[in-house]
Amino acid sequence: MKHIDQQELKSYERIYRGNLVNSITGFKSANLLATRSNDGVNNVAIFSSVTHLGSNPALFSFVQRPLGHGAGHTYHNLKETGKITLNHVSKTLVERAHQSSAKYDTSISEFEELNIELLERDGFNSPFVKESPVQIAAEYVNEYHLAENNCILVICKITDVFFNEEIQAQDGWLDLGKAGTVTINGLDGYATAQVDKRLSYAQVGKKLTEL
Repeated sequence: MKHIDQQELKSYERIYRGNLVNSITGFKSANLLATRSNDGVNNVAIFSSVTHLGSNPALFSFVQRPLGHGAGHTYHNLKETGKITLNHVSKTLVERAHQSSAKYDTSISEFEELNIELLERDGFNSPFVKESPVQIAAEYVNEYHLAENNCILVICKITDVFFNEEIQAQDGWLDLGKAGTVTINGLDGYATAQVDKRLSYAQVGKKLTEL
């Protein structure tokens, strides 16, 4: 088994090190976060840092990279309006979703530039991605500055969820394999997943069963 120590890791060229470190922690979620500026420009960008934080209240977080280098439209729009949507990436969206990570000018809507079909819903300020199999509306709650790398951990509260009923089990669980949700390996490797098995709640002294 190959061994890379901290000193060697630091010595690597930036892109090589980024590819390595971004893939060693495992598969990540692929989500398009969509917002609308106060000027009415619709923004959508791919994020692989979305993390479930809790179910009551229903929260998720995402990591905003250091600001000031032509990026951060999602973050700025969210701070302006307090609203955002989270949209799963499907196989049909992969190329366009990946391109949304480019640093477009604030006056440009990635929806229009990349031919990502926008879905408006009455009563929601931020747009949804029509092709997305799972769509979530959320609002800004809080943020924490990460002194270690100058990033921002942004906390959002889920207000509404939309998905096709056939992907939901009787106990509430969503089969994202059936939904066609795509995951990310590293920064640019996109993969689909199928659920092999579900297991019962783990308890000491009780045998696991398949659900």
